[in-house]
Amino acid sequence: MNRYRAVVKIAECGGFTKAARELGYTQSAVSQMVQSLEEELDTVLFVRSKKGVTLTPDGAELMPYIKNICHAYRELMEKRSEIEGIQNVSIRIGTFASVSCHWLPGLMKGFKEQYPSVSFQLYQGDYTAIEELVKEGSVDFGFINPQAVTDQELKTIPLKKDPMLAVLPINHPLAAKDNIPIEELAQEPFILLEEGSMNEPMEYFQQHGIKPNIQYIVHDDYTIMAMIEKGLGVGILSDLILNRVDYKNAIRNMEPPLSRTIGVVFKDQRILPAASRHFLDYLTDAYKELE
Repeated sequence: MNRYRAVVKIAECGGFTKAARELGYTQSAVSQMVQSLEEELDTVLFVRSKKGVTLTPDGAELMPYIKNICHAYRELMEKRSEIEGIQNVSIRIGTFASVSCHWLPGLMKGFKEQYPSVSFQLYQGDYTAIEELVKEGSVDFGFINPQAVTDQELKTIPLKKDPMLAVLPINHPLAAKDNIPIEELAQEPFILLEEGSMNEPMEYFQQHGIKPNIQYIVHDDYTIMAMIEKGLGVGILSDLILNRVDYKNAIRNMEPPLSRTIGVVFKDQRILPAASRHFLDYLTDAYKELE
């Protein structure tokens, strides 16, 4: 099994040296593992160059199967741990910034008080990346807007509504209003948050037949807040991410109002590892407001 883990880690790290360091092996040992697997598969998995290590065409084609072996082995070990009780297992969660900053720390703390030996691995991404992580088995479940899920075989649980608010420079003329009409906001230089398969602000504009004046597309909420503070434009961000921030921006309601649904996505709750299943129940007890 170590050979498969080594191949996946090398692909993730882009090099043998870093992969060996993260796995706790010597570079020579990792090279031998890869060579052994290559001989078994009768192919070459990696090509080395001055720019680093990349997968060969055969390696890229085999990688999903190698990952599946790693995930299946992990599930086997966790099932064994489940028989012995929830201990020394890791819960893997796909998430985005607002949830990982404002929900997960408190949830993880409370859960670890009940199960101290459980650990967590958080994988950041947009809606598209999180759905893909769930599908390939890299995470046990992920946070997402359920309406963004494209694979009908995946299961979702909506948790709660999160208002979306207009964010403007503090001295912007529109900041004098309590509610910002969508038509007026759309005329300003707009900074769009890239969210993957679904973008709530863009759907909001399209529903009202309005084309915003998009000047920037950004992948990070906090970068948008910093850009708005410097007067580069306006944006629409979730109420959850706007909590406890130090940026000096004006935050106003939208007219008409806009909100997004935050939920979780997973393959099948019945076959989740025990720790992840218990944590998902713990999460839904804390936040589930929607049917």
